[in-house]
Amino acid sequence: MNALRNKRLGVAMGALLLVGVGVGAGIVVAPRLDGAGGETAEGAGEREILYWYDPMVPNERYPGPGKSSMNMDTIPKYADEGGSSATPGVRIDPALAQNLGVRYATARRGDLEGDLSATAIIGYNERDIAVVQSRADGFVQRVYNRAPGDVVAAGAPLVDLLIPSWGGAQTEYLAVRRTGNTPLIQAARQRLVLLGMSEGVIASVERSGRARNTITISTPTGGVIKTLSVRAGMSVAQGMTLAEINGLSTVWVNAAIPEALANQLRAGQSVEVALAAFPGERFTGRLTALLPELVGDSRTITARIEMANRGGRLRPGMFGRITFGGGSTSALLVPTEAVIRTGERDIVMLALPEGRYQPAEVRIGREAGGQTEILAGLREGERIVASGQFLIDSEASLSGVTARPIGQTSGPARAPASPTAGRPAAAQTGASMAAPAPRERSGQ
Repeated sequence: MNALRNKRLGVAMGALLLVGVGVGAGIVVAPRLDGAGGETAEGAGEREILYWYDPMVPNERYPGPGKSSMNMDTIPKYADEGGSSATPGVRIDPALAQNLGVRYATARRGDLEGDLSATAIIGYNERDIAVVQSRADGFVQRVYNRAPGDVVAAGAPLVDLLIPSWGGAQTEYLAVRRTGNTPLIQAARQRLVLLGMSEGVIASVERSGRARNTITISTPTGGVIKTLSVRAGMSVAQGMTLAEINGLSTVWVNAAIPEALANQLRAGQSVEVALAAFPGERFTGRLTALLPELVGDSRTITARIEMANRGGRLRPGMFGRITFGGGSTSALLVPTEAVIRTGERDIVMLALPEGRYQPAEVRIGREAGGQTEILAGLREGERIVASGQFLIDSEASLSGVTARPIGQTSGPARAPASPTAGRPAAAQTGASMAAPAPRERSGQ
């Protein structure tokens, strides 16, 4: 009985020993298998997460998932979302692009209407300016209640000047006239002309037989007084400018023409002008000049249109638009809204396969009917982003993706492999917009 009990106890102890050895072996082997399996999984396709962020607040970064300061769920920023030489562009999750309502368009060749429209402002005709100067030293006796901005007619009195030197010369001339000596009379009269007296003043002295040392100076032409430099009681010197009169019979319409379109215009062609002050009414002018200077900030050339001002209705400072007529021409076209204008260059956002996007520099031409002509930097058939490109461009900039230069457009056109291309996707609840995050912020 004791022998049987000892035998059973020995069997039980052996079983326990085997179980202990097995557990120990499992402890030793399991970490190795787990370690090997984890390394394979990571090397086989796990994406490295750089940080977490809320696209609604792109300047905040978080070390892990959670809620942002806007109480929105954070999303991961992966290391492989930046551009590389093998796969250019920045990758945006298709779901995020769908929530952004991204729309696509294709660069296509079509007919662009020849009509060119540009903003314009009415200004004074700077060729129609009369300068009134003093022809001798004198004193201002009277100013006829004039001020800059007043509209005056031709021959309107402007100022009375007392000129002492003219009184003595006129007295001598009248004395010579009484002698009847023709050569002396002509010489004395010529002296009055050289002193600056007009034919009207001399004729008035001859008719009245009395010297006039107070002269009324009148406006030589009608228009608006731009400057008035005299006041009652002041002294003036010979050659001093008393006033400037700008005529109003014609006005200039100055229009800002994009430099790429300036070569389509020729001096002398007819121009139609629509003014905000006269809705529904059209005025006609003539292009007189394209100014040689380029406006650096807007990259435009000023076109000068001269237009008759019948009844003085057109006032300098009025705003409007001009239209140059012309025939339609074939061109490579993209939607105008797809072009990002930075001031230094123009960019469109290429839509590449696998949800990647890359900016491309382009040179644009004319615009008409919501379409913009592409002169260089894009080829027919390439897909671009027509809506939502600004956020994608910001993400590409902060991810270090450089824009494709204008010269690099060789090779077959590539289209995005997105089933939602060409139509905006419906927004989803709690959706996030992909945007960059340039500064660090502590986690929750």
